[in-house]
Amino acid sequence: MIGVIRATRVMHRRVRLPAFFAVGWAGLAGLTGCVGDPAAGYSFAPLYPADVRSIAVPIWENRAFYPGAEVELTEAIVKEIQRTTDWAVTPSGIAETSLNGAINDIDLETLSIDRDSGLTQEQIVRYRVDFVWQDNRTGEELLRRVDFDGVGSYVPSIGAGERPELGRSAAVDRLARDVVRELRALW
Repeated sequence: MIGVIRATRVMHRRVRLPAFFAVGWAGLAGLTGCVGDPAAGYSFAPLYPADVRSIAVPIWENRAFYPGAEVELTEAIVKEIQRTTDWAVTPSGIAETSLNGAINDIDLETLSIDRDSGLTQEQIVRYRVDFVWQDNRTGEELLRRVDFDGVGSYVPSIGAGERPELGRSAAVDRLARDVVRELRALW
């Protein structure tokens, strides 16, 4: 019986040793797939520039005649930057970069109409903005977007009775996410 136990221990050791090497080789092969440049393939490098540590986001200009829309959008962009990047949002005088923008237009567009009553069933709110991301240290323009838009939908029909503010809020959240993605996509 002792011979049987020793034989199983030896057999057990033989099975573990090649398995250990196989896992090690697989791990080493997986590491060689990563690269230092995120544009060239998989990478552990951040998706935004490492030399930028702070950004200023002044309240955007409102050309759309919707009072308060500029404050709502600026706050949403600041929250998105804080949520998804390592950048500190700081005042303009000390920030390394600045994100300035303007709301050009806010439109309501009908998506669907009830055939029987002729009433609107679904609408979207579309924000059109321009923005510029600038490096305050060099004065270089890092990114410019013109007529960049974000949309949000709502259902004003009798069953749901959603208010246009719901669509505006959805459009602002979507636009804030998309603006910050544009900043990150630059790198």
